[in-house]
Amino acid sequence: QVQLVESGGGLVQAGGSLRLSCAASGRTFSNVRMGWFRQAPGKEREFVASISRYGGSTHYADSVKGRFTISRDNVKNTVWLQLTDLKPEDTAVYYCAAHSTGANWPTRRLTDFGSWGQGTQVTVSS
Repeated sequence: QVQLVESGGGLVQAGGSLRLSCAASGRTFSNVRMGWFRQAPGKEREFVASISRYGGSTHYADSVKGRFTISRDNVKNTVWLQLTDLKPEDTAVYYCAAHSTGANWPTRRLTDFGSWGQGTQVTVSS
């Protein structure tokens, strides 16, 4: 199992930026593909972005493509999600997740990720 702790959320005006961090421990981080998901009030948790073990491959939801960037540093055991040009509809709790060994990849399914952080709130005001 890998333990994940997110940080970096907050309140920002539309058009602004935030950088979310996810610190990992418990497994060799370079062996773990990572993802970011989000859940808005009253909605299901949805895929945002994912990144391969060494960062060579990334995937994004259409709604965030061109505005969000996922990256990682396997020495720091950290994955980031850079959020730019934020919109009110980006308001949600953002979760990082560790992909389960042997599960489908690339994937947008929550069930292919076995470890989750506690989430960090992002609120975008109009």
